[in-house]
Amino acid sequence: MILNNSTLLITGGTGSFGNAVLNRFLNTGVKEIRIFSRDEKKQHDMRLDFKNSKIKFYIGDVRDYESINSAMINVDYVFHVAALKQVPSCEFYPIEAVKTNVLGTENVLNAAISNQVNKVICLSTDKAVYPINAMGISKAMMEKLMVAKSRISGDTILIGTRYGNVMASRGSVIPIFYEQIKNNQSITVTDPTMSRFMMTLSDAVELVLYAFEYGNSGDIFVQKSPASTMGELAEAMLKIYKSSAKVKVIGTRHAEKLYETLLAKEEIQIAEDLGDYYRVAADNRDLNYSKYFTEGLGSTREVDEYNSHNTKKLSESELIFLLNSIGYK
Repeated sequence: MILNNSTLLITGGTGSFGNAVLNRFLNTGVKEIRIFSRDEKKQHDMRLDFKNSKIKFYIGDVRDYESINSAMINVDYVFHVAALKQVPSCEFYPIEAVKTNVLGTENVLNAAISNQVNKVICLSTDKAVYPINAMGISKAMMEKLMVAKSRISGDTILIGTRYGNVMASRGSVIPIFYEQIKNNQSITVTDPTMSRFMMTLSDAVELVLYAFEYGNSGDIFVQKSPASTMGELAEAMLKIYKSSAKVKVIGTRHAEKLYETLLAKEEIQIAEDLGDYYRVAADNRDLNYSKYFTEGLGSTREVDEYNSHNTKKLSESELIFLLNSIGYK
C-alpha cells in the first residue's frame, strides 16, 4: 500500500468527512494521522473516542499560514477538507467564505509545496459549477487556485475532487427530516421537485481514494452519482418510519438551485470517462494568447452538462436501501 509508513494530515479533520477518512486509514500501515482543526472540543471528544497513539491533534486554522505550515512538517499526504460549507451562512458572510475556502486553501497549498508534501487532495462541491451563491463561488475559486498552483508545485501533486450531496452529513437535509419525523412535526421541503445527487460518506471517501491513486497534478475528479428529488426523499423517510407526518412546502431558500451540476457543458466536452468517474485534466496553456488567434482546441459540441436532473434517478426502493445503509431505518 502506497500509504504504508507515511504521515497523513487532514485539515478540518473533526468533521464528518475527516472522521470518515480517519476511520478508513486508522487500521492500515499508516504511521501517523494528524487532525488539524480549530475546534478543541471536537478534538478532545475524538481523543477520548479513539484512544489511539497513531492520531495526533493540532489546533490551528487554515487562515493562519504559520499554524498550518508547522503542522505540515514531515507530512507525506494531505486531505484538505476544512471549509465553510453552509450556504446561508456564506451568503450572509461571504468574505468569511473567501478567507477560509480560498485564502485558507492557498495557505494549505503553499505550506504543502514548501514542505515537499507528496500529494494534496482538495475537496470541492457541485455548488462550484455554475455557482450562484457565495459558498459555491468560493469553492470554484478554490478549484481555480488548485489548478493554478499545480503548474508550479514541482514534485507536490495537487488534485481536486468534486462531489454532490453527502447523505446525512452535518447540516444536510436528511438529519433535519429525521428530527422533524421523530418530533412528529411536518417535514419542511423547499421545493419537492428540487433534485440533489445522493452520495454516501463511503462513496465520498472512495472518490478521494480513487483520485489519490490515479490523479495527475491539476486534475479534478467527479464520481457518477444517482439523484433524488426532495419530495421523493421526504416520502421515503416517512415510509421508513411509518410516519403520518405531512410534507410542508415552504419555498426555495436563499441562493438555492433547482438542481446541482457536477460537470459543466464546457467540462464534459473535455472530460475523460473512466467508468464510475470523470477526470477533468488541468488546462495547461500558458499566457501566450497570441498563438490561439490562429490555433484553437477544436469545435465546441452541443452537449448536456452532467446534473442531478439528468443523472440516474433513484427509485423509491433504491432510495430506502441507501437510507438504510447509512443508519436510517
